[in-house]
Amino acid sequence: MYQLIRIALLSLVICSAADAWAAGDISGEQMRGLDEQVQEMKTDVLDIAAELGRLEERLLYPSGTQVALFVEIADGDALRLDAVQVEINGELVAHYIYSFKELEALQDGGVQRLYTGNIPTGEHSLSVTYTGKLKNGSDVNGSQQFAFVKGVEPKMLGITLDGTGDRIAIGDW
Repeated sequence: MYQLIRIALLSLVICSAADAWAAGDISGEQMRGLDEQVQEMKTDVLDIAAELGRLEERLLYPSGTQVALFVEIADGDALRLDAVQVEINGELVAHYIYSFKELEALQDGGVQRLYTGNIPTGEHSLSVTYTGKLKNGSDVNGSQQFAFVKGVEPKMLGITLDGTGDRIAIGDW
């Protein structure tokens, strides 16, 4: 959609400049004026694209049905996280494999938004599975199921992982 608007506006400017140039009655000053118009149109198109992006997010994820899941590693834990998989009500909603830089950010206290989506109000089940390695090189796998209630407000859940493999915690944010 954004590309179509951008192409249409630029095509209009180019066509009008080409017509004037073909007629031979365009000067250097007029050309600079056209360049300024093109720059103004680019700015307008970028502003429209940003506004459309915000509108699209509000339409796709209305606040009353929105749920967002965030992942973090427990403080001081030496877990080297490889992958996380999340299911809501038995349906896979997120599967993520971590790069080295992402893992460093999580180990330094960072938080990752893993999923944003829509679910109806009521009770839901959440299943979290992860794989990784401990500092000593041994593999660790963890999996746990939780129940949570989605009210009429947006729901934000934090998932905290640790290297023991048997403790995954969730909590409201």
